[in-house]
Amino acid sequence: MSAKPIYEADGKRILVDYIGKKVPEALRLSASLSHRAAVVDQHSSFQDVVDSNPWLLTEPLVVKPDQLIKRRGKLGLVKVNADLAGVREWIGERMNKKFTVGSAVGTLKRFIVEPFVPHGQDEEFYTCIYATRSGNTVLFHHEGGVDIGDVDTKAAKVDIDISDSLSEEQARVLVKEASAEKQDLLVKFLVALFRAYTDLHFTYLEINPLVIIGQSIYMLDLAAKLDQTAEFICKLNWGNLTFPPPFGREALPEEAYVADLDAKSGASLKLTVLNPKGRIWTMVAGGGASVIYSDTICDLGGGRDLANYGEYSGAPSESQTFEYAKTILGLMTKEMNPQGKVLIIGGGIANFTNVAATFKGIVRALKDYKHLLIEHKISIFVRRGGPNYQEGLRVMRDVGAELEVPVHVFGPETHMTAIVSMALGKRRTPKSLVPDQPHILSQRLSPASSMGSLVEDSSDLKESSPKLSHRVVVQLWSSEQESALTETTSLFTSETQSIIYGMQPRACQSMLDFDHLCSRKTPSVAAMVYPFSGNHKQKFYFGKREVLIPVYKELSEALGKFPSVDVVINFASLRSAHESTIEVMQYPQIRTIAIIAEGIPEHHTRVLIKIANKKKVTIIGPATVGGIKPGCFKIGNTGGMTDNIISSKLYRPGSVAYVSRSGGMSNELNNIIANKTNGVFEGVAIGGDRYPGSTFLDHLLRYHDDPNVKMLVLLGEVGGTEEYKVCEAVKSGRIFKPLVAWCIGTCTKMFSSEVQFGHAGACANAKEETSEVKNKALLEAGVHVPDSFDTLGVLIGEVYNQLVKAELIVPQPEKEPPTVPMDYKWAQELGLIRKPASMMSSISDERGEELLYAGMPISDVFKEEIGIGGVLSLLWFQRRLPDYACKFLEMCMIVTADHGPAVSGAHNTIVAARAGKDLVSSLASGLLTIGDRFGGALDESARQFSSAFDSGLIPMEFINKMKKENKLIMGIGHRIKSLNNPDTRVVIIKDFAKKYFPATPVLDYAVEVEKITTSKKPNLILNVDGAIATCFVDLLRHSKAFTDEEAQEYIEIGALNGLFVLGRTVGFIGHFLDQRRLKQGLYRHPWDDISYISPEELLNP
Repeated sequence: MSAKPIYEADGKRILVDYIGKKVPEALRLSASLSHRAAVVDQHSSFQDVVDSNPWLLTEPLVVKPDQLIKRRGKLGLVKVNADLAGVREWIGERMNKKFTVGSAVGTLKRFIVEPFVPHGQDEEFYTCIYATRSGNTVLFHHEGGVDIGDVDTKAAKVDIDISDSLSEEQARVLVKEASAEKQDLLVKFLVALFRAYTDLHFTYLEINPLVIIGQSIYMLDLAAKLDQTAEFICKLNWGNLTFPPPFGREALPEEAYVADLDAKSGASLKLTVLNPKGRIWTMVAGGGASVIYSDTICDLGGGRDLANYGEYSGAPSESQTFEYAKTILGLMTKEMNPQGKVLIIGGGIANFTNVAATFKGIVRALKDYKHLLIEHKISIFVRRGGPNYQEGLRVMRDVGAELEVPVHVFGPETHMTAIVSMALGKRRTPKSLVPDQPHILSQRLSPASSMGSLVEDSSDLKESSPKLSHRVVVQLWSSEQESALTETTSLFTSETQSIIYGMQPRACQSMLDFDHLCSRKTPSVAAMVYPFSGNHKQKFYFGKREVLIPVYKELSEALGKFPSVDVVINFASLRSAHESTIEVMQYPQIRTIAIIAEGIPEHHTRVLIKIANKKKVTIIGPATVGGIKPGCFKIGNTGGMTDNIISSKLYRPGSVAYVSRSGGMSNELNNIIANKTNGVFEGVAIGGDRYPGSTFLDHLLRYHDDPNVKMLVLLGEVGGTEEYKVCEAVKSGRIFKPLVAWCIGTCTKMFSSEVQFGHAGACANAKEETSEVKNKALLEAGVHVPDSFDTLGVLIGEVYNQLVKAELIVPQPEKEPPTVPMDYKWAQELGLIRKPASMMSSISDERGEELLYAGMPISDVFKEEIGIGGVLSLLWFQRRLPDYACKFLEMCMIVTADHGPAVSGAHNTIVAARAGKDLVSSLASGLLTIGDRFGGALDESARQFSSAFDSGLIPMEFINKMKKENKLIMGIGHRIKSLNNPDTRVVIIKDFAKKYFPATPVLDYAVEVEKITTSKKPNLILNVDGAIATCFVDLLRHSKAFTDEEAQEYIEIGALNGLFVLGRTVGFIGHFLDQRRLKQGLYRHPWDDISYISPEELLNP
């Protein structure tokens, strides 16, 4: 969603700040333009507001609601020339009260208080700036105020090209009817205002009245919209900004939560609650599909029960769809309805979204709400198609059985909106039947074969399918008319080659698979451009053959290597798509550019349109999946997976060409046209933004003039006026081939407040932009218009049949397309193949949406504050250990972290660091010294003491046995510490174990051994290695967290030495950093610390 209204207070604040401080010096006003306003809402303390705005106490005031309400003066919602007490009383009488504006009923809860400005009628003016496809229009009238009337006919108007600013000369023409003494100031203000309007990415700005008194300017009433997609550019200048809902619709916390999810995601997640008490809820994939489902619900009489509008698209992850679904289910189960409720989980045929992956998130949410779903008598209807849809539908069917909730599941063989009539009881619901296994040969299906019905009795659907309410008569044309058409140059042929801008291996492979299906001789992708890496090559498949596609850092080099390339598919992000597209258009060889990114600021898009028109470049997009020309070329992920391309017969041309705004619905049109006609000749999704790079008419005329195209299809939508240009072309006879058209968004007439649908351009700003009015205009112009989207396919089939009967279309026999081998990864995703893993891991899993440590989500690791010891227990021992055990692990790390620079490991680390080695090399140098002689005695110590204890040897017998075998007792003895100089670390460990461990028999045994060894020599004490080792054995055996076999296994596999290695790593890194910080030079061992011995001395001692 791009153009969004803002609060009046915010609009004035932004403009005054920018015009006063940030416009170029030459445009700064010498006059006073001030803004003082206090906002009072339902959460405000009136006294705090007064304390922050002391001028409220001394000046006459004006107060009004600031909630996007039009004509407040005529509605009695403005109080003027009041004192503070009067304002407070006026607000108090209205705060949190219901108020009706047209058909919208809302609650008054936010007011703006400003100084009252006494003025005369001759000091009031009107001005408005709004965006158009080619630039911006400025309106001005020398009379302002509530009684201005029809400004479109009365006001002076000037159109400004998108690349231009409002000049003083143009502004002077606008204000020529104003009084002479005010004209100079008005000119200066309008020029500065226009600059602020463009720099701050406004899309609409109306000031009425604009008051000028002497050298002071006052914007008394303001309405404005900002391009929300420009936030990444304007955030600093906008400041803290809230985009409020229209009056009559409350902003719910759930909507804000979904908006936050949307802002943090590369996918699209939208939610608008229309009627919280409604019984019909939707969870629809795709911006276009979501509108069509809402239309169908309203057409079938369910408008008043429609609870929400929303959509998810752009391949959201499992966790994102889980959160989205959970939010909707939470709203849905707040209030009971005696009739029960229905949840429609619908969507078209996806182009690239993994249906199974997104459905898994929804299934998780359904399971969480199992009992509430049953309690609220919720029935669920599912229809979806696209990549891995079979598995997704199977999962949905299974969850219905598991939850004991009615879940009716259908695939692409069922018309997209058929589930709506089932859900509303207008059509009998057949038994859904989802195959247990995906179609193993789904990528080898012949065009004549079926993709398999997911409905047990699909004849029932055919019998109850919608019928047209009117007779169809197709006006035929003569061969003379067609021969008189000017031959057009096609955008795409079977020889077309392209460059993909961005690292998009999946899209590239999809295009190459399509090329192979179409029997192209050469791949349609010549190269990729990726500015963030050096030149290299990527491996892809062209049929069964591997090919290398070069990747270039610079676009200029790529185009220089491939002069035949004339198409660029731009996958750059919304932040860089504008600059990269301008760069592409510098090269004359490029004739077509597809811009995939959604969320490009409107101003940037309109600049691109101007440059493209000048250079005669066709832009498809932004915010598009692209387009497809069967048998020739497809853009990126258009058309979906190979099985869908085959079932929709997109590997060879048909006779029907279509244009759509929606990328998701373009795939649904592919399906409809394939089922009702001989197939698609070409199809383009121009994109969902308000100003797509090319228009409906651009493509319809191109199709129309191609002799291979016999009929046209247009899928428009609410918002914009491009459909009227098509009407004119039909009425004038410029388009004489039959055109079937439908504008989605007819449900808007049922809503009391404005609803912004999934596409940025899907919002009616005037009556003529509504779908209802546009459909009527198309019908009156002679276009074939169905009764609803439900009958669109029926009408397409009827028109096609008449053209076949008239022999204007001659169907050709189907040809078997080449076989495209299934990608190994995708076959694995579908569960069609298996292979032995080359590695096994049981401690962590990063594949899902959240990292797991031994099955525990990383968020829970922090939430439960298990600490480093808890993480060690998960990653080393695959289980949660008791708190005292985790504390012991941390204690071991602390006491082993360092023992000074003189020990061998620290010494080696220091020497390596001083030799200029990096951290990892220096650390490795120190770690490699750990062994039986230094720090690595824990495992052996544990084995020796536990074995002696288990064998029943008394301590003296154990000592004698080790002496007899000429073995040292690991864990006994220290170079420095002794009975007279005890090791504090050992004391700490023993005390902790004795205090917290359930039992310490092995530690006790080691202490008895120590008593004997120290009687012989005082430094033969139980050292740190021995203390940790014996305590750890006791922990393994008596914590009840391990079996005896597991405890022994951890002793044998080296777990205990890991504690020393982990702890001492901390110290080694400290020594490395210390040496770098001290800037120590290369270490050289002193001569006087080395005994130099000659070979002769060794031989003759």
